[in-house]
Amino acid sequence: MQTDRIIAFVMAGGQGSRLQPLTAARSKPSVPFGARYRIVDFVLSNLVNSQIRTIYLLVQYKSQSLIEHVRKGWTISPLMQEQFVTVVPPQMRAGENWFQGTADAVHQNIELIEEHRPDLVAVFGADHIYRMDIRQMVEFHKERDAHVTIAALPVPLEDATSFGVIATGPDGRIQKFQEKPENPAPMPGSPDKAFASMGNYVFDANVLLGALEEARKKGETDFGGHVLPRLLGTHRLFAYDFATNEIPNIKPYEQRVYWRDVGTIDAFFDAHKDVLGAEPVFDMFNPHWPVYSSSYQGPVARVLGGEVRNSLLGAATVIHDNTRISNSIIRREAVVEEDVELDECIIMDYVRVCKGARLRRVIVDRHNKIEAGERIGYDPALDRQRFTVTETGVTVVPGGRVNYFARDSREGVRSGYAE
Repeated sequence: MQTDRIIAFVMAGGQGSRLQPLTAARSKPSVPFGARYRIVDFVLSNLVNSQIRTIYLLVQYKSQSLIEHVRKGWTISPLMQEQFVTVVPPQMRAGENWFQGTADAVHQNIELIEEHRPDLVAVFGADHIYRMDIRQMVEFHKERDAHVTIAALPVPLEDATSFGVIATGPDGRIQKFQEKPENPAPMPGSPDKAFASMGNYVFDANVLLGALEEARKKGETDFGGHVLPRLLGTHRLFAYDFATNEIPNIKPYEQRVYWRDVGTIDAFFDAHKDVLGAEPVFDMFNPHWPVYSSSYQGPVARVLGGEVRNSLLGAATVIHDNTRISNSIIRREAVVEEDVELDECIIMDYVRVCKGARLRRVIVDRHNKIEAGERIGYDPALDRQRFTVTETGVTVVPGGRVNYFARDSREGVRSGYAE
């Protein structure tokens, strides 16, 4: 049985302005998530687990952090030439412009499609937390003899006004697109829900090549805003219902249809709650559908004392005596000193929280030192003078430049592990 040749373009150039200050020095897809991942790891893992392993990662804004992460963590197989994740910056072959939109980004790399001569091209975003078997979407695409298939998320009708909505017939064929409509079209058979576009596409390669050339002539730069509405009149476009996607080994307590846009600080903070607890909404441990990341070679976490409840600890983290940590995520090579209290906090890599500090609902970005006795998250007015504070009261301490190698070797953290 012949297998379809599929290549993937992952749109990883997101500026992530609503995630500031976490995106002050990195793009949105490279923002850390959980105890050991980056946001981009989720789409890459979905592709690899779906046996789609010819992957081009299109980068743009503040891309060095993402480039380093991919270099260190995403070498698939040096022996198999068709299995790779390659970072591709703007090529500027037709001018001096950076990527002007999703369609322009792919068009700037059109020679890659011509070189591989695939049957299908997957164009996926890099900004969301989810699991998806993309092969099931491919099978849907082939069964309906579709030219383009768009992944669609069922959302409550009252929430659909914030999304790009897809109106379909009973067979899933797309009838029209609605951009943040006042009166969104309901799903067939589900009048209380609407299909929201997830920004993930599967194209017949020949259709995509023709559409990109026409888009260039017309000055069109975006798939969602330009190319797909035009194709609707001449081609077969279908919506794939993400709620039908089946991932193996999903636990009974998990939210089966899980997809989160972590584009704001509050959404990012709330998504971390979903991975905590004895029965998390999104259980990161699934050997049948793993989330891959960098192959960090440092030591395991070390807890010397204190009380740790409902929290995740990254590798090489050191927790000292008389600490109280609850509902928090501590990423790798962080040090929490004596008599520290952390409640609902995200402490990122290479951070030292010094003796007696108290933090509540705080995100501390990498390479930071929280001074002894510091109080953050208790006085919103004072916090706003120093940091970013969201509407829901989450405080963000921006990334620092602390020399995280300058640590007591007895803590088990040494140079050579950091990324």
